[in-house]
Amino acid sequence: MKLVVEGAPLRGAVEIPGSKSHTIRAVAIAALASGESLIEQPLISEDAWSAFRAFRAFGADIRDEGAAWHIRGTGGQLAAPDNVIDVANSGTTMRIALGSATLVREGITVLTGDDQVRRRPCGPLAKALNDLGARVRATRGGGTPPFVVEGVLRGGETTMEAVTSQYVTSLLINAPLAEGDTHLCVPALNEKPYVQMTLDWLARQQIRVDYAPDLSEFHIYGSQRYSPVRRRIPGDFSSATFFLAAGALSDNDVICKGLDLSDTQGDKAVIDYLRAMGAKITVSDDGIRVQAAPLTGCEIDLNATPDALPMMAVTGCFARGVTRLVNVPQARLKETDRIAVMRMELEKLGAKIAELPDGLVIEESALRPGEVDGHDDHRVVMALAIAGSMLPGATVIHGYEAVNITFPTFVKAFQGLGGRARIMD
Repeated sequence: MKLVVEGAPLRGAVEIPGSKSHTIRAVAIAALASGESLIEQPLISEDAWSAFRAFRAFGADIRDEGAAWHIRGTGGQLAAPDNVIDVANSGTTMRIALGSATLVREGITVLTGDDQVRRRPCGPLAKALNDLGARVRATRGGGTPPFVVEGVLRGGETTMEAVTSQYVTSLLINAPLAEGDTHLCVPALNEKPYVQMTLDWLARQQIRVDYAPDLSEFHIYGSQRYSPVRRRIPGDFSSATFFLAAGALSDNDVICKGLDLSDTQGDKAVIDYLRAMGAKITVSDDGIRVQAAPLTGCEIDLNATPDALPMMAVTGCFARGVTRLVNVPQARLKETDRIAVMRMELEKLGAKIAELPDGLVIEESALRPGEVDGHDDHRVVMALAIAGSMLPGATVIHGYEAVNITFPTFVKAFQGLGGRARIMD
């Protein structure tokens, strides 16, 4: 499908959907817990449904009641799935469920996903799980899905470099249910705020974990149990990034509602990035308001917030001088190589942009409308849609349906702000 966007100011308020990261953690922990859990306002998107289906396959009773999901957990006694678990496009679900599969005491689990997920690395996590007593093997031997899992996580010691924080999150969530303690060394860790988010979930559950202040070492106590989850899912700062940044662009004025600045989500740092570029931002009970202001390029370290790269690349095109997005090599390992893809697609619109091994350099550019490809990447599609809203004439974005991964209501929200967009087959 194609999304056709024409230039128009974006003004008004937009309700941000629930956090993908929180929703998937909530589902996993509730499924591992004993008793009945209630997850209010979960994200309703393809990635969230992937987690829903995966943990239901492990034996959790998960019921969708619209504004809430009710989950009767397994008490840590996961069942061998009746069929292959297909996580579709959800890398987060793949990594967390891969760890959970090692808690199945009898039987075999097979996990796979779509073309993109089958290219995303999980080898260091698989090796760590094997070090801790499980038997995990990639069917193609290359450290990417599909995986066959048997044997039980028992605890022990392992060292793992975490190009993605999801490796560490998987062990933190699942290792407390191992029989013995787990000692994990992490000499390299990207996306630290996501690990902090997981640690916050464990603290709420009174799960015992000792860790170094720099998150380079963890001691996870075994033979623990999860309690039922009762939580309302906060708005997603990763999804809000597109409208927060849009508000800073010429003639725009956007209020993002449903966000909690006290939450552990790392992508709330986008507010600091935009302020550093000169955006006018006001935080009130009504929401986070971003108003257009002259922007100036600067250097931004995106290691903790790789999902912000596509939209910050677009923002850089409208900022005076040069914007450098750096220290985010893991952006090449997401649904697409987002560094290469954003350079390629913004160049089609006239951007002055160059790749670094770990980021992008963007000069202020006179963009023009054109035809671009979303590369089946939800964040690329949404970033290009915001770019198109700033240009005279029509910009055509191929692969619009990818937004269903995290923000199915994106176009409705965009139109609600006055954006001109239509979907075409």
